[in-house]
Amino acid sequence: MCAGAFRQVIRACTNSYSLHSGRRRVRSGVQKLNAASDVMKTTLLVTTINAANAAMTALAQACQQADASFVVVGDKKTPDDFSLPGAEYLSLSIQFERFGEFARLLPLNHYVRKNLGYLAALEAGSHWLVETDDDNFPLANFLSPPVRQTNGTLYRAAKRWANVYAQFAPSAEIWPRGLPLDAVLDPPPLKVGQAEVESVIVQGLADEDPDVDAIFRLTRNLPVHFDPQAGAVALEAQSWCPFNSQNTWIRRDFAVLAYLPTHCTFRMTDIWRSLVAQRCLWAAGHKLLFTAPSVRQVRNEHDLMRDFADEIPGYLYNERIAEVLTEAELTGEPAFDLRNCYAALVAANLIDVAELDIVDPWIREVRART
Repeated sequence: MCAGAFRQVIRACTNSYSLHSGRRRVRSGVQKLNAASDVMKTTLLVTTINAANAAMTALAQACQQADASFVVVGDKKTPDDFSLPGAEYLSLSIQFERFGEFARLLPLNHYVRKNLGYLAALEAGSHWLVETDDDNFPLANFLSPPVRQTNGTLYRAAKRWANVYAQFAPSAEIWPRGLPLDAVLDPPPLKVGQAEVESVIVQGLADEDPDVDAIFRLTRNLPVHFDPQAGAVALEAQSWCPFNSQNTWIRRDFAVLAYLPTHCTFRMTDIWRSLVAQRCLWAAGHKLLFTAPSVRQVRNEHDLMRDFADEIPGYLYNERIAEVLTEAELTGEPAFDLRNCYAALVAANLIDVAELDIVDPWIREVRART
């Protein structure tokens, strides 16, 4: 597709959204924090198909100690008698009753039902949304909210991609899931210096069994440990690094960027979410932050060859996704930019056009709660 035709497709997608919403642009997700948000309420979010286990029990206890809310999002395979003291459980029936048509747009037996947990946290007035998975045990510092301004070491990718894991003194060579394979051996990122970075989206690492791809797991040994005392790392704009949904803080006024896309594989939904989110962060003048581990993973059983198959779209297309998002015309308004990013991916045939049929109501659902 030539550049002119590509821009016409993007414009058509954006205009369609403007007409549908009745506005030329979506109201910005960036709003002044009201008095209630000064309390800095935190909600922890997990989705599970399992019965309450040791990790979830530990997470519930950590929430009680930190005076944080805990929302568990169920799915079709979750036991009917699921119960976890200290957690609010969103069964399928509650999801359909509470979130109506949007809950029905999300497929069953799919990680993206976690999107409903984000909405529940916003309804509760949470300033911070923090997410993890049901096989992560909290460390002592897990539920310490990010400070407004974080002092971190600022890095610039030597090429396009930065392997942030390498900046936390890992006990073995390691790279994050979603890093293009042809970037694994790239030169390390260049240290720019120390910087005060506003905390908007913060990815904490996981220790022992970090979030790595199936190729790593099939060819390398675990566990891998990171330096628990390592300082925060920030990346300059246009220095790409995927982040996951295993230990991630998202500030309320940027919660629209938490959106997990449906029309991709299970192993790519949080990775493609991360690429869209960081592009939108840069457009708004912010930087992505990474911090030392505050959870340790005792991983649920996985079929690694199935994981590998689910990751193939990332191995093939993450570089192209970064290229398309880099060229996307954004405004600095997170909701509008989220939509524009997915329109760009649709125009480039990287994601199905049906994704926009979920992105649009997602934006409306978030705006109704912020």
